[in-house]
Amino acid sequence: MAAIADRYSPNSLGHPDTFYNDMGDIGKPFGVLSELVATLMRRDPPISEDDMWGLLRWMAAHENVRFVSYGWSPESSVVNRIIRHIEVEKPSGDVYDELESLGRSYVSQSQRFAWLHCQEREKTGVLLLRALGSKQLIPLEPGEPWSDQVLTDMRDLPADESRVWSQLFLHAWSATASKPSRKWLKTGKALVDAIGREAFVTTVLAWFPLVERPRTLPYVNEFGYDVEGEDKIIEKHIDMLRGLCWLLSEEVDAAVARALGSMTLSAYRRVPGIGPRMPKVGNAAIYALGNMPGLDAIGQLAFLKAKVKALPAQKQIEKALTAAAEREGLPRDEIEEMAVPAYGLAEVGVRRETLGDFTAELAVTGTTSTELRWRRADGKMQKSVPKAVKENFADDLKELKAAAKDIQKMLPAQRDRIDALALGQKSWPYAIWAQRYLDHPLVGTLARRLIWTFRQDGAETTCDATWLDGRLVDADGTAINVETSSATVVLWHPIGHNHDEIIAWRRFFEEHEIKQPFKQAHRELYLLTDAERNTGTYSNRYAAHVIRQHQFNALCAARGWRNKLRLMVDDEYPPASRDLPEWNLRAEFWVEGVGEEYGIDTNDTGSYLYLATDQVRFYRLGAAENRAHAGGGGYEMRAPGPGDENINEPLPLVEIPPLVFSEIMRDVDLFVGVASVGNDPTWQDGGPEGRYRDYWSTFSFGELSASAQSRRELLERLVPRLKIAERCSFDERFLVVRGDLRSYKIHLGSSNILMTPNDEYLCIVPGRGRAAGAADGVFLPFEGDERLAVILSKAFLLADDTKINDPTIVSQIRR
Repeated sequence: MAAIADRYSPNSLGHPDTFYNDMGDIGKPFGVLSELVATLMRRDPPISEDDMWGLLRWMAAHENVRFVSYGWSPESSVVNRIIRHIEVEKPSGDVYDELESLGRSYVSQSQRFAWLHCQEREKTGVLLLRALGSKQLIPLEPGEPWSDQVLTDMRDLPADESRVWSQLFLHAWSATASKPSRKWLKTGKALVDAIGREAFVTTVLAWFPLVERPRTLPYVNEFGYDVEGEDKIIEKHIDMLRGLCWLLSEEVDAAVARALGSMTLSAYRRVPGIGPRMPKVGNAAIYALGNMPGLDAIGQLAFLKAKVKALPAQKQIEKALTAAAEREGLPRDEIEEMAVPAYGLAEVGVRRETLGDFTAELAVTGTTSTELRWRRADGKMQKSVPKAVKENFADDLKELKAAAKDIQKMLPAQRDRIDALALGQKSWPYAIWAQRYLDHPLVGTLARRLIWTFRQDGAETTCDATWLDGRLVDADGTAINVETSSATVVLWHPIGHNHDEIIAWRRFFEEHEIKQPFKQAHRELYLLTDAERNTGTYSNRYAAHVIRQHQFNALCAARGWRNKLRLMVDDEYPPASRDLPEWNLRAEFWVEGVGEEYGIDTNDTGSYLYLATDQVRFYRLGAAENRAHAGGGGYEMRAPGPGDENINEPLPLVEIPPLVFSEIMRDVDLFVGVASVGNDPTWQDGGPEGRYRDYWSTFSFGELSASAQSRRELLERLVPRLKIAERCSFDERFLVVRGDLRSYKIHLGSSNILMTPNDEYLCIVPGRGRAAGAADGVFLPFEGDERLAVILSKAFLLADDTKINDPTIVSQIRR
């Protein structure tokens, strides 16, 4: 080998720089030699210390060559063979020093020449140093808060501890597969045990929250340039974080489950122009939760299923939940509601802990809020944390605050899960429902603000009830008796109920000032129209709108629809769709990109800024997929024909169950109502080149949708109770507010405003001036309608228009 090195080194063939300029003359013998060495290494021959010297001399001779392209040279196979040898037989001093020098040069030069795609070389160098047992090598880069903290923590460790952590990070870096092998986990377990499981968990859980923070140093891309990207995690750190998540999978600990859940949320947080921040880490955290024993991990998975909407994540979560259900011996279709944690709440919405002379009370005060208060020995309450508790019960206080944060995260996820139950046709025997919903310490805070339908076995009639003052009552407030041993319970939905029943329930929640966690009594209904009966298989109710693509995409994810961002490229895309497996149906909403000018009608990555809307259709679940060109041209099904039993044919709308039709159209109304450019008060000029002026005007002040009509009905009951009632009236699509300077017409759909006497447009951007909080304190009987809150805020602001001090508003009113 030494002789070959001398004969074919670039130095023996001329100046090494000429190698880069004339690969034909010098590269040919080098290529032959490389292939020869690579073939030899693949045969895994016995190797002696003399052989190692020869191999090292050969690589030293080609030092200039190897940084041209690591992938073209056989050095990885050479080093890997050396590593296998020294894992069995440690080298002598001179060879050890040479190998250590080689490993460190791989690491340092790879970091200097990042633009040469040297990560594999760096990893090889690190693996070589690990095999040698080199001291205190932590293969992390500064610039990310979590890696900065790791490097700080490791700096002062004793040599023995630092070496073990180094081995662990090197092992974590090898986490490049989609899931760990048994061998990988076994090796990792031994390293964790060497550190000490408690010390490992405590240390890693202190690092994990830092992953969410922005970078501390600029991100350098593969070409060596600093680029914007405060959320960027470098690739090798992603591998290490993935490995650390896997190493936590055997811990049975609520804090570990919580940390993995938070890591998943951070990993799947969308970054503009990129998408999910680090899905590999998110998938690793989901895997760890799926393999972690106990109900704490299942509770986190159920939470993530409701919170993380990315389709790849949903698939991983579903796999993890299925695996967890099998492991725990629980029914898959019930595991999400069975595993909801109570967070120490001993009764519905309240947790009490005695800490010395004080009793801590953690109370759920809303779907997203909690309150921690303190009862003294004399029974009096105080809001601030007592000094004695801070000094003597710091760990208990920390746990209470962590529970409060967990509750604030979990309740919105449970709200969204329960909201979907009616469409999922879910029902329970009374005893199970009471355990998992009515009397559950956490879920009960939601369930007791909802309406439920009870059916006795064998009975044709049902009764509807909610919770009030410790009992089930009907819409009149009259207590009802339910035969708990034989009753079946379902979530109430207004479809199928007459108008008087629905109004009675709406008045009940308004008069008792009970805020429902989502629209239930006030839920919009979407019934089939004559026009839709005439079109037969599709609805044009929400066609011909212009919507913001990225906002629409986010709404699709939130409501369980599949959608792909459309790029201005020569490609085809499926429509936005939602699968309804309980009904064997698929709903489709057809959209297409708008515009032809790259950079004007697209963002920097080529994604359309706006979409045009078209039909809503329904198919059976197994039907072939429709596709259309990104820029339009119509949807076509690529199936060769109607299929068996005409499965590929669109279904007549009259055959769609009313509940399904109403809920799907409600989703589409939400998409258009929220994402339409007509909602933007700054778009009076019609957007780019004034193209959408007519559409903006029509949407901003046109006919009311079902959601806007429902909003009007509520306001007609709510406004008479407000202090500005005498200044308000209703005129078809508008809430009319009389100020001292002018009168104002607030559209009940878009919330945009016209001023008398000539219907002049008034631009008020929500959140500016007094409009942001003017309606604070006004009771609304449900959560989630931000447009309603904006309308009320504008009404309060304009009713007292002489006191407006925002110059951008005053200048419009007084001109």
